[in-house]
Amino acid sequence: MMTEMTRTAKRGGARAPKIVINADHLAHIEALAEGAMQRNPDLADRLFDEISRARIVARAKMPANVVSIGSTVTYRDETTGLEKSVTLTFPENADISCQRVSLMTPIGVALLGLAEGAEFFWDTRDDQRRTLTVIRVEQPDLEGRSDPAS
Repeated sequence: MMTEMTRTAKRGGARAPKIVINADHLAHIEALAEGAMQRNPDLADRLFDEISRARIVARAKMPANVVSIGSTVTYRDETTGLEKSVTLTFPENADISCQRVSLMTPIGVALLGLAEGAEFFWDTRDDQRRTLTVIRVEQPDLEGRSDPAS
C-alpha cells in the first residue's frame, strides 16, 4: 500500500507544514479527490486531508512563493542531494516527459500548497522515506490572468 506523508522536519517530532490553496482551484481539486475515491482511495484521502487543513485564499492573495496549480517548483531530495523542477498541473495537462506532474500523484499531493523552504517526508511506493525541501517556486506568467495549467 502506498502512503505518503507531508511533514515538517522538527526535532522531537514531525508536524504538517502550513499549506495554502487557491480558491479558484478548490472545486476542481475536490472533484478530482471525489472521483479518485474508487480508483485510489489512499491518494484521495490524502488530498482531502490536505484540503481540510489548508488555508483557502483568493487568487489575488496567493503568496508567490507557494506551490499552486501551474507553479513550477524546484525541490531537493535530501537523501541524494539532487534537485528537480516540475510544474504542478491538473491531470488533464500532465506530461511527465515535459516535467508536468499531475496533482493526482503522490508527489503532486505532497507539493500542493507548500511554500519555499518547507521540508516534508514522502514515503515512496517502494517504502523508502525521503525528505524533500522546496527550494524555489515560480508562478506562471499571469499576464491577462489566464492560467494554462488550470
